[in-house]
Amino acid sequence: MGGSPPPAPSSYRRWRAGLIAVAVVAALAGCSSGRRGTAAAGPATVAGGGEAGAAAPSVPTSAPPTSAPTTSPPAAAPSPPPAGTAAPVTPAFSSGVGPVTAAQLGATWHAGCPVGPAQLRVLTLSYWGFDGAAHEGSLVVNATVTDAVVRVFAALYGDHFPIREMVPQSAYGGDDNAAAAADDTSGFNCRLAVAAGPPQWSVHAYGEAIDVNDVENPYVDGGRVIPPSGAAYLARADVRPGMAVPGGMLVTAFASVGWQWGGRWTGTPDYQHFSATGG
Repeated sequence: MGGSPPPAPSSYRRWRAGLIAVAVVAALAGCSSGRRGTAAAGPATVAGGGEAGAAAPSVPTSAPPTSAPTTSPPAAAPSPPPAGTAAPVTPAFSSGVGPVTAAQLGATWHAGCPVGPAQLRVLTLSYWGFDGAAHEGSLVVNATVTDAVVRVFAALYGDHFPIREMVPQSAYGGDDNAAAAADDTSGFNCRLAVAAGPPQWSVHAYGEAIDVNDVENPYVDGGRVIPPSGAAYLARADVRPGMAVPGGMLVTAFASVGWQWGGRWTGTPDYQHFSATGG
């Protein structure tokens, strides 16, 4: 059987040690492959220029911090009124009843009138003006109707019914036409009725009638309109502030105390006129 002679003892030992080393390296390589599974396509370069048999494990990164939920700020509370100020207060209705003298009646009364000063009273009454503000006016009426008149004007005040002016006709020297042109609201005036037929006292001469807003509610006698500026209000279906109309605030207030309206007269409607007697 032929072959190469065995190496020398020292060479043999080196040869054997080399074989063992190769075997150990091979075994270690096999174990490493089993742990990693499939080998990577090529060696991965690591920092410093070396190589690794597998990619370096990824370092987990923490998720960016989540910002705190945002909420809308609460609605600001209404600012309180400045110190020392108060909300506007609507003045309450007020009224007063007092005696009246012949001197106060002036040209609206004279001897021979159906009633004298002792039978009359002056009323002070709150009313709303066309300017939207509260005012105080005065009316002269018969003493027997004061309670009813106060109730009427309290109702009108509560409804904010506008009145242009409220002063006794003595302010106009007893001139009914001048008072009407000023759109005055007034009561007593010792004068004759403005009507056809024999002369007779007006219900105003007894202090039992009141004319309200003469311009907005004129007296109409054929082609005559008193006051003339009231012609702008002859179209009664065009209801405007201060007018007396069927079912309206003014007519209803007087009807509540039994007073009748001159606007019901078909021949000579007197839209401004209200009376306790119906005349």
